Amino acid sequence: MDQRTLESGTSRIRSHTIHIESRELISITGVKDVDSFNDQEVQLLTEVGELRIEGNELHITKLSLDDGQVIIEGEIIALEYAETAEPKGSLFSRMFR
Repeated sequence: MDQRTLESGTSRIRSHTIHIESRELISITGVKDVDSFNDQEVQLLTEVGELRIEGNELHITKLSLDDGQVIIEGEIIALEYAETAEPKGSLFSRMFR
């Protein structure tokens, strides 16, 4: 995959791509953070807004926030983007406040 990165000062903007194979595996780039996840829904913060993935038996098989990549396996049912006004913070940062 082509992982184009633009650097402006200290902020990095990665290209955002989604690749789905047979509705059973989804590879996403341009991921900034994982907001929440369970076996029926994964919520991600991407370079272009929040992304919600719905499905059955979803499992995050790869997570690399340094590279901005997430791979999820399971039955993919729906994808939905939502614009956010301000970031909520990561799942891990909310757990350890």
